[in-house]
Amino acid sequence: MPDVTELLVAWGRGDEQAFGALMPEVHKELHRIAERYMASERPGHDLQATALVNEAYLRLVDWKHIRWADRAHFFAMAANMMRRVLVDHARRRDRLKRGGEVIHVSLVDAARVAGPARADVLALNDALDRLERVDPRKSRIVEMRFFGGLSLEETAEALHVSVATVRRDWAFARAWLFRELRTTPGGTG
Repeated sequence: MPDVTELLVAWGRGDEQAFGALMPEVHKELHRIAERYMASERPGHDLQATALVNEAYLRLVDWKHIRWADRAHFFAMAANMMRRVLVDHARRRDRLKRGGEVIHVSLVDAARVAGPARADVLALNDALDRLERVDPRKSRIVEMRFFGGLSLEETAEALHVSVATVRRDWAFARAWLFRELRTTPGGTG
C-alpha cells in the first residue's frame, strides 16, 4: 500500500502517476467524510455524498502544484473544499427559491419535503466567517472536524498543535457557534 503522504508530495512535484495512485487511496476516506456530513443534513437534500466528493475532488485536482505537507494537510484542504461545495450549493438553492428557474410544487408535496428546522449551511458558513475574524484557528478546527470529519488527532497534526489544544478550541468553538446560530437570522433560534 503506497504511503499517502509520499504520493501527495510526488503529486505536488507534478508526478501524474502519483496522482493516479493517490486517488483510489483517498477516495474511500473522502466518501466516508462526505457520508458522515450528509447524514446531518436535512432530509431530502438533493446533493448526495458521491456528488459532494466528486465536486470537492474536481476542485482539489486544480491544485496541481501545491506543496502538500502530509495526509492531514490534504484532508484539511478537502474539508475546506467540501465546505465550499456545500455553501455554493446552498446559495444556488436559495437563488432558485427566490425565482430563478421557477418550479411549481403542490402544497401536499411541499409539506412532505419540509423537514425540522435546522441551522442551514449558509448560516453556519456566515458564523464560521465571523469566528474566523475572532480566532482563525478555532474556525479551521470547526471546518476540519465538522466539514472534513477529521479526528482530534488528525486536526492537531494538520494544525501543528496538541490534541489538548484542539479539544479545548473545539469545545469553545461549538459553544460560540451554538450561541451565534441561536441569535442570528437564518440560525435555529
